[in-house]
Amino acid sequence: MKYANIEGVQLPVSRMISGTAQYENWMREEPLFEVLDAAVELGVNAIDSGREYADGACEKAIGSWLRARGNRDQVVLISKGGHHNAIRKRVTPYDVTADIMDSLALLGTDYIDIYMLHRDDETMPVGPIVEMLHRHWEAGRICTYGASNWSLQRIQQANEYAKAHGLRPFLVASQHFSLGEQMDDPHGGGCISMTGDAMQAAREWFATQHMPLLAYSSLCMGLFSGRFNRENYKRLFEEGALPEPCVRAYCCEQNFARLDRAAALAVQKGVSTAAVALAYVIHCSDYYGFDIFALVGSANAAEVKANVDAVNLELTQAEVHWLNNG
Repeated sequence: MKYANIEGVQLPVSRMISGTAQYENWMREEPLFEVLDAAVELGVNAIDSGREYADGACEKAIGSWLRARGNRDQVVLISKGGHHNAIRKRVTPYDVTADIMDSLALLGTDYIDIYMLHRDDETMPVGPIVEMLHRHWEAGRICTYGASNWSLQRIQQANEYAKAHGLRPFLVASQHFSLGEQMDDPHGGGCISMTGDAMQAAREWFATQHMPLLAYSSLCMGLFSGRFNRENYKRLFEEGALPEPCVRAYCCEQNFARLDRAAALAVQKGVSTAAVALAYVIHCSDYYGFDIFALVGSANAAEVKANVDAVNLELTQAEVHWLNNG
């Protein structure tokens, strides 16, 4: 397993991070225990969660696993708060503080290694948010913090405010990043992607700031799993075997062309198409000049093994360029 350092986090962080959002579809602890046990055995020491996942049941299950294994000091915990709900946006110091305290209680720990704001509310001034996160960092409740699904401009504003007031800046971010370009927001608002020509300036800024990126939806909701292609995706959608957000966000000709290249390279290397797509995410660290970590959800131990093998797959920079550009 490959590792990289994130400022403020005591342990080196595995370049594959165990995603747990899929736990919402399980609602039982046993599958999550199996996945986390397999991940740790293979060197994956980071777990991503969020206060809203399964309305707290996800973090409660992770907390049960940590207590059962007695390994809190060997694990990098990532959590998120400030997610919108059906009533209002919740990116306020009060709401995020409540989410931090709830997550700590659910996880059964007194600190979270990496804490991120799950969504943004651009009508909210950045100053009070940065001040609130800084206070929780000073109290030792969070070791480092940043933002998920914040635009480059808002992250810059937050860090400019932090610098001007002697506060700790955002030091990590989580956005969509993959071999495929996100053509539309798959989750109904507030999701930020780092792919495509339009995001080149953001990637260059991340490189100059050495800002680590925790990349979610690395397989574009299954586009790069190899399960469908330009010939059958409409039929699968009509049959209910393909979710509408995936079709809307990722099913376009330029992504199918990338899928073709990933499939061809997979044949050459004797691996799956998904393995090539995940390896691409990791190897873009050298290509773009900042550390990228792949957030990957696994359904069982076998999927964990396959995903770890993919992350460890070697690609040349020429192959990374060809996969993206042809």
